[in-house]
Amino acid sequence: MAFAGEVALVTGAGKGFGRAIALALATEGSAVALVARTLADVEAVADEIRAAGGTALPIAADVTQEADVERSIRETQGALGPITQFVNNAGVGWPYGPVGGMDVARWWEAQHLHQLAPMLYLSRLLPAMSAAGKGRAVIVSAKASHLSVQSMSAYITGKTAQVRIVNVAALEIAPAGLAIFAIDPGFVVTSLARETLTSPEAQAHLPDMVRRLGEVAENDFSPQLAACGQRVVDLMSGRYDALNGCYFEMQDDLDAALTALKEPVA
Repeated sequence: MAFAGEVALVTGAGKGFGRAIALALATEGSAVALVARTLADVEAVADEIRAAGGTALPIAADVTQEADVERSIRETQGALGPITQFVNNAGVGWPYGPVGGMDVARWWEAQHLHQLAPMLYLSRLLPAMSAAGKGRAVIVSAKASHLSVQSMSAYITGKTAQVRIVNVAALEIAPAGLAIFAIDPGFVVTSLARETLTSPEAQAHLPDMVRRLGEVAENDFSPQLAACGQRVVDLMSGRYDALNGCYFEMQDDLDAALTALKEPVA
């Protein structure tokens, strides 16, 4: 129980990667606040955690709404204690289509989830963590943050912004002994991916991606989900704090990155 005494708040915790991350943190001893818009989803994950002997608090909240964010933090602190671990996982793939002719209001709605939501949480959590000299955060970004793919400007812009928020925040919190990371969680056909499969926009503008998702949709992704959960556990452990501010994909070797960082420059 390496995380006994830690309190984690995980957004998008009702399904997919968020669920896997919450379960992994709870297995290590963290008391976990599970945040999602659908209460039934996070209640189901909370039941799993409690059945295994862990502590969980399900919270229904819209993470793009300031009042909901503040309430989720307040409820977590009141029931579990000061938050020491934060995972921002909530996200969407839509809208799909070219920049020219885009429904900009809907495009901006996606940015609320990808950019505004983590900023709402980080702006409130980091000062308290800094004052306590204890805290780590992981932002679940995506490989798309380092790619250019037509008809995916909303997702790519949001995920790229997340990585840059992490880069800057890391510089600011390092003196307090905190650490923050961005990760690509790996390839899994989650509920978000299944929404993409049935999206007329995606089918029209990204047929190759839709076809690929359809070909593997029924695969067992349990190992990949567990690996993502373990990656977050590793980053929350403190062993890799020297890599503060970095972005990692699942194939990246954290120990090798740490060794390379410590090697003297020739």
